[in-house]
Amino acid sequence: MPVVFRFGNLKFFFYSNEGNPREPIHIHIRGPSGEAKIWLEPAIGIAASRGFNRSELADIIREVAKNRSAIERAWHEHFSN
Repeated sequence: MPVVFRFGNLKFFFYSNEGNPREPIHIHIRGPSGEAKIWLEPAIGIAASRGFNRSELADIIREVAKNRSAIERAWHEHFSN
């Protein structure tokens, strides 16, 4: 479970096994109040969410947008083999 970055008490990560065939680029987020999965392609959007309120999801989306390049780079580095 590679952790790409942390923001406050949130961990932004992906699983080493992301489906076969592999799903489009996305990031998982886990924090004390919930979990979410955010698509990066074709556009940033919520794939699933449990426990986060609207404000927390808005913050998560902002952080994903701000760190999109790092997420994409980590995804390609991890899954290039």
